[in-house]
Amino acid sequence: MAESIIELKEVNMTFKRGWLLRGAQVQAVVKASLDIKEGEILALVGESGCGKTTLGKIMVGLLKPTSGQVLYRGKDIWNMNRSEFKEYRRNAQIIHQDSYAALNPVRTIYQSLSAPLLHYRLVKNRREARDKVAELLQLMGLTPPEDFLDKYPHQLSGGQRQRVVLARAVSLRPKFIVADEPVSMIDVSLRLSILDLMRRLNEEFGIAFLYITHDLATARYFVKEGRIAVMYLGQLVETGNLGQVIGKPRHPYLQALLSAVPVPDPRKARTKRPLPLRSLEFPDPTNPPSGCRFHPRCPYAEDICAKEVPVLRPLDGRMIACHLAERIPEWHLW
Repeated sequence: MAESIIELKEVNMTFKRGWLLRGAQVQAVVKASLDIKEGEILALVGESGCGKTTLGKIMVGLLKPTSGQVLYRGKDIWNMNRSEFKEYRRNAQIIHQDSYAALNPVRTIYQSLSAPLLHYRLVKNRREARDKVAELLQLMGLTPPEDFLDKYPHQLSGGQRQRVVLARAVSLRPKFIVADEPVSMIDVSLRLSILDLMRRLNEEFGIAFLYITHDLATARYFVKEGRIAVMYLGQLVETGNLGQVIGKPRHPYLQALLSAVPVPDPRKARTKRPLPLRSLEFPDPTNPPSGCRFHPRCPYAEDICAKEVPVLRPLDGRMIACHLAERIPEWHLW
């Protein structure tokens, strides 16, 4: 069994809103426990605003959680000394959703990619840095690299910019990368090429990925035999092997997500059964429902769901946070 490289233990993250909302608090992440092993690919899926990006930023040390632990190779990152934390940050990188915002618009591609190499002294001088950046661009499929080194971000397409952002993350040879919806702002025709590139980096260099997305189709394509974690309103509600979880979803929220996925076969689309939710309204994150946060929308909810918060527990080879999981009928797309 591979060693866990990143592990979250009972992590909570609460943000305080501005004076217009009279100091209202938003619980972006609630008691999240999750681990990612060496070389593993894990998909984190859920609706927009459910806390996926916040969880990813906590994993790479960009946000300090309100409570709980973030462990890198078994050691709490917020109890590390300066040199240990620097080494951890070198090994934990992030790919942001908006590639244009992630790159400094007044710096060339060479300047953006050489900065981390020079900072961590992975090259001896600027000439060696330029050769290394050219090598990275070649690895990312940006050829010939000489055509890109001295260009600015606005001179590249969205797909090319995303490859540059990926090159910057890979330049330090990290052990773990958070890919925050890396293909959502790219043309559909280019998405598979970026996902294939990330999978090749996973296979060749053993880089573990947390793939954050709301697109179950790309999650299934990229993760394949890996694991999936489903998040709703700050809480993890179901985790397990992707094929098993997607093939036989047990949590009502995941069933609802899958029922909203378009089916390309017209015959199957006509017989598809949508899950009859009790409400289509997304709860106010500053005033979340009591008990199970999904219960106001859940078609199976009972009294216990409004009173007690379900915890992740093992069931059928997965972890699920649902009081009624054993009694919920199996659900299929059609």
